[in-house]
Amino acid sequence: MKMRLLNLIKRAAAALLFAPAVAMAAGAALHLDKAPVSTDPAALQHGAKLFVNYCLNCHSASFTRYNQLQEIGLSEQAIRDNLMFTGERVGDLMKIAMRPVESKVWFGAAPPDLTLVARQRASEFGSGADWLYTYLRQFYRDSARPTGWNNVVFENVGMPHVFWQLQGEQVAAVTENADGSKKVELSLAKSGLLAPAEYDKAVADLVSFLVWMGEPVAEKRKTIGAVVLIFLAGLFVLSYTLKKNYWKDIH
Repeated sequence: MKMRLLNLIKRAAAALLFAPAVAMAAGAALHLDKAPVSTDPAALQHGAKLFVNYCLNCHSASFTRYNQLQEIGLSEQAIRDNLMFTGERVGDLMKIAMRPVESKVWFGAAPPDLTLVARQRASEFGSGADWLYTYLRQFYRDSARPTGWNNVVFENVGMPHVFWQLQGEQVAAVTENADGSKKVELSLAKSGLLAPAEYDKAVADLVSFLVWMGEPVAEKRKTIGAVVLIFLAGLFVLSYTLKKNYWKDIH
């Protein structure tokens, strides 16, 4: 009796352990486009401009200060003149006035902080940058949604398409595959201010800025890592030469 009870407990524990993996494997595969992430200062500055003008109204970046944007080539005066509109100080965090409790009532969910979003969205399907790049280009008109918009990557998303004037309006043609899954194909029904290639470039710049904001010292970290590896390689050669010199009389 005790053995049977023990076996049942073991099976239940195994089922609980592997349930997340099974659920993940059963989920539909998500196709993500490769994001052309850039570290070019001009691209990062353009991305910062888009972020402040279109994203910072609802989303904060509460782990980044305005004066950190000097690291992408902006002067303190340029930050004040072009990226600060509500009387903040240049050393302030990039926060918004809207309170989470109010935003949850208005939107159904509080808009998340975007400082680390490019790292948080990484998955087995691609990097967080890939997810953002695909997501921001796959909004389409959906009259059934409260905002009038839906998204292929994030179905029934509560966020409206804030870039619709730039991209234009896409419509979706939904077909059902043999396995029961749905395939959504988008087409541009109404042109925006930017041509498709120009809009893709704008989104790439914004994503590049979000990636930079998630880890501003990434390039410095990679440089330091390369220097450390070169140093260790040199140290290995010296250590091996010293070892041979010590043991030559014995051998």
